Amino acid sequence: MRKIRAQITALGMYVPENRVTNDDLALMVDTTDEWIRERSGISERRIVSDGQANSDLSVKAIENAFQGKDFRPEELDLIIVATVTPDMMFPSTACIVQDKIGARKAWSFDLSGACSGFLYAVATGAQFVQTGMCKKVLVVGTDVMSSILNFEDRSTCVLFGDGAGAILLEATEDEDVGIIDFLLHSDGAGGKFLYMPAGGSLHPASHETIDKKMHCVHQDGRNVFKHAVKLITQVSRDILERNGYTADDLSLYVPHQANLRIIQSSLRRLGLSPERVVINIDRYANTTAATIPIGLTEAHQQGRIKRGDLLLLASFGAGFTWGSVLLRWGDV
Repeated sequence: MRKIRAQITALGMYVPENRVTNDDLALMVDTTDEWIRERSGISERRIVSDGQANSDLSVKAIENAFQGKDFRPEELDLIIVATVTPDMMFPSTACIVQDKIGARKAWSFDLSGACSGFLYAVATGAQFVQTGMCKKVLVVGTDVMSSILNFEDRSTCVLFGDGAGAILLEATEDEDVGIIDFLLHSDGAGGKFLYMPAGGSLHPASHETIDKKMHCVHQDGRNVFKHAVKLITQVSRDILERNGYTADDLSLYVPHQANLRIIQSSLRRLGLSPERVVINIDRYANTTAATIPIGLTEAHQQGRIKRGDLLLLASFGAGFTWGSVLLRWGDV
């Protein structure tokens, strides 16, 4: 009996039309284009328009994923939306998306893994495909980070953007393609370095929490940087080694786009050349759960991936959470 794998059969992305440059931000907060680019590699980011919600970005990414394909939403069995900025606490954004696209037969849920959320969702969705419980699983990585930023805090507001990416997972018995392996980790001791204090049951919304900007991202950048470089590099090495590969075998490396210096440090440690790496943080900034599916979609659109290519996806985020997914590219 041949082993069933989950493979990516469709993918798409969407970023808002509203482009905000570093110079634009310099009009709002004490910063400069040079200061931002030097520390993060970011030149611009996309920000939602008034009234544009997380589910709206998700639906656009899904529509782009299936453009030109013979696909009906009612064929979906499961929808997983990875996000830390849902439309609302409940119902889940996945349920809202399900209704908006007409996927009447799918069950749906949100997954909160911060910047590692997309990989957590891919690994979760792949299990339902590999066990035969689901035939078609839609995985969306999406965040509207501008909704939880303090635009008076230059250490955080310059780093993030809004966007969404979506992939479809389906079963294959072709041993030459599909998801090979995944490694996922978390360490709650790192939670104090990157978090949003209020909005949950610990600190419900109040005049005090709003006045103290507790509904916004709080980050200890130095500690996040130190752990990110170490852990994203290690989890990339670990998954390659346990599957008998080295970095030289990779056709493409798709890392989370949090900071250009983190990516560059990881590349040096892995011995990878920039030609085999997806880097788009300069145009989109950190879109949290959306960075990897956006990067993957752009690489596909640019013809950088072909059937049989070995790809490594790697992430690090709040929690701390981090992980990697190793796969062979199929026919998309």
